[in-house]
Amino acid sequence: MTVKFGDKLVIAISSRALFNLDESHRVFQDHGLDAYFQYQVEHEDEVLDPGEAFPLVNKLLKINENLGGEPRVEVILLSRNSADSGLRVFNSIEHYKLNITRAAFCGGESPYRYVSAFGCHLFLSNNAEDVRNALSSGVAAATLLSSKVQEKSGNEIRFAFDGDAVLFSDASERIYKQDGLDAFTKNEKISAKKPMDGGPFKNFLHALQILQAEFSERTCPIRTALVTARSAPAHERVIRTLRAWDIRIDESLFLGGLEKGQFLKSYVADVFFDEQQQHCDSAKSHVATGHVPHGLANDKRYILSKNTNNKL
Repeated sequence: MTVKFGDKLVIAISSRALFNLDESHRVFQDHGLDAYFQYQVEHEDEVLDPGEAFPLVNKLLKINENLGGEPRVEVILLSRNSADSGLRVFNSIEHYKLNITRAAFCGGESPYRYVSAFGCHLFLSNNAEDVRNALSSGVAAATLLSSKVQEKSGNEIRFAFDGDAVLFSDASERIYKQDGLDAFTKNEKISAKKPMDGGPFKNFLHALQILQAEFSERTCPIRTALVTARSAPAHERVIRTLRAWDIRIDESLFLGGLEKGQFLKSYVADVFFDEQQQHCDSAKSHVATGHVPHGLANDKRYILSKNTNNKL
């Protein structure tokens, strides 16, 4: 019998994002693949500690419990382990009672190529190269940054997104970086009624909204926020773009260049997605943070030219 996910929210998670595999990864780095394999087999009955993505995955799966009936959230495990060395991961999934039943174990190769095959809306990993490849294939993806943030209590999940190059394309961001603030502001005023093209996280946000619609406004466990460096008058195009997409954002913060960390702390975000490393660095001491390696800010040629000009 063929199984289809339909309108489920489908999240792919790497094993190193779900669990803390730092110790075994050091074995791999120091002693190679054979030693790593032996280590995992010898320790396969030892439960792994939760990783950066564990709290988010745990909350997402609880949505199925709250709704009852057919599960509306599917979490897929993607791993560079073989099925043999990955048995420890599935043992830990069983220990924590996570309802994760589907997986791809890729025997040392990148698992990103299965993200599209599973129909995933989001891929979270600790491997930046896998994330870039997933983004290139058209799937929302982020590299989870190491942080010491404690798990937020309660079952509500609060997502926070940057705007340009995350929810929206980076076309306006390119004008700002290449021609300056005045040129950016002029362009946004002229284009205020022209909706922006979608960025890599547009489809994920849309999938979240479909899931939100399963609940009443009072009982919905998912909340979304736009946290952007934009300010007036560049706000109008954002509002009109979301309206044209028929997508609702619960909260919108137009910060005009202020650091985002304290605002994300006040919002009590479970996870924040941004393409700029400086914003991620500001955020990660307050909330779990995913770096989205997309757009001009992550173009190696642009970064190199910027660094070269700064040295002149």
